[in-house]
This record gives sequence, C-alpha cells and structure tokens, in this order.
Amino acid sequence: MPFILRPPRNTICGACYEGAINVITLMNKLEIDHHCKSTSASSSPNSCKPLGNLSKGIANMKEMEEDLTKKISFLSGLIVAFRDQIHTDIQLKPGNDGPSMPAHRALLEARSEIFRNMLDSDGCKAPPSDTITLPEKHAYSLFEASHKYDIPNLQDFCERYMFSSLNASNVLEILEISDVCSNKTLKETALNSIVRKMEDVVFSATYEGFAPNNLHLGVQITREFLMDAKTKRINGV
Repeated sequence: MPFILRPPRNTICGACYEGAINVITLMNKLEIDHHCKSTSASSSPNSCKPLGNLSKGIANMKEMEEDLTKKISFLSGLIVAFRDQIHTDIQLKPGNDGPSMPAHRALLEARSEIFRNMLDSDGCKAPPSDTITLPEKHAYSLFEASHKYDIPNLQDFCERYMFSSLNASNVLEILEISDVCSNKTLKETALNSIVRKMEDVVFSATYEGFAPNNLHLGVQITREFLMDAKTKRINGV
C-alpha cells in the first residue's frame, strides 16, 4: 500500500484513525492474497503460507503484548494502594510488641486461606477488633509464619533469603525452622552445612541451648556426620 494513502495521525479523530488503519490492513491483506493467487502454476500451492503464518504470529504476539500491558497497568494500581496504605482497614501486630502494620483485609484473604478464616470470625468482623496479633517474632520466624498462614509467595521469599544467608552462626536456627515447616530441601542443606563445619557448630554456645530442645535433630546431625565420614573413608578421602 503506498504511503500516501496512510492518513496522518493528527488529521482525524482517534476513532476514525483506528478505522482507517483497519481498512488499510485489510487492503494490504487482500493485495498479498492476490499476489499469492497470481503466482505461476509451477510454484508450490503452499508458497505463501509461511508469510501468512508469520503475519498471523506477529499479530497474535502484538495482541498478547497489549493485553499484558493492560493487566500490568491495572495491577500497578494495587501496588500504589499497598505502598501508600490507601484505605487500609486492619492492623497486623507482631507478638514482640513492635509497631503495627496497616494492611487490607481483601488482600490478606485473597492470599491466605488461614487469614480468610480468621477474618471471617466474629472477633474480626467489626471495630474495635481491627487488629490481628501475630505471635511470630524475628526474621527467620517469618518463614514459620508464612507456613502457618499458608502464604506461598512469602514462603518462597523467606526460603531464598535463608539459603543465601546460611552460615555457621545461624545454621542451627535454620535447621530448626526447616524441620518445623517440613521443608526437606532447606533441612538437607542445613544438615550438610553443619557436617562441613561440625567443630564450629557443635562446640558453640548456640548448640548448648539447641541440643536439649531438639534431641531428634541432634540425633540426625550425628547420623549425618557419621554417614559423611563413612563415605569419605570408603572413597579414600
């Protein structure tokens, strides 16, 4: 289609412009179809299909992109509401008497079945019962809270944080919390870390407080250490 037939964007209203674009697109398509039909008889009857499929694929991708852009624009409004604490209607209070965090009931219910049940209870339906106290205290216990309140995204975030921050000083705490939350991958990683740094961990003051309260984990640490030693002996390490 010659460029001269394409109307300038600023000469007509938006609706007419879009209609003109659709007409031009249709005319271009008709020209392509006509070109395909006028191809010599010796050409393959499917010679124009790759071009047609490519054009259709591009159109589908553009439609998907536009749809995704609209969804992102819509969801960005929720981000602003959360960030600026617009119309918050409930408070989350940590059990260590820290400052309360304003939140939205609808978002809590949408992301957690446990919160939904709590907020449906009589105690949370009307003021002044507009505060939920969470007994969990420090950073690592947030993982336990996400497990308890069934918030998968928060669980994943906490798990990644603990993997990246794992060291000899916090490995026992991470082992304990991974056991409580039945996180097999995190637990195995913590046990392996303890075996590699056995002397530093077992002879620490932290272990003296850990062992009496976690006898079963103490047994697992011992077994893991002995199995590792046996493997090294067999392999001549």
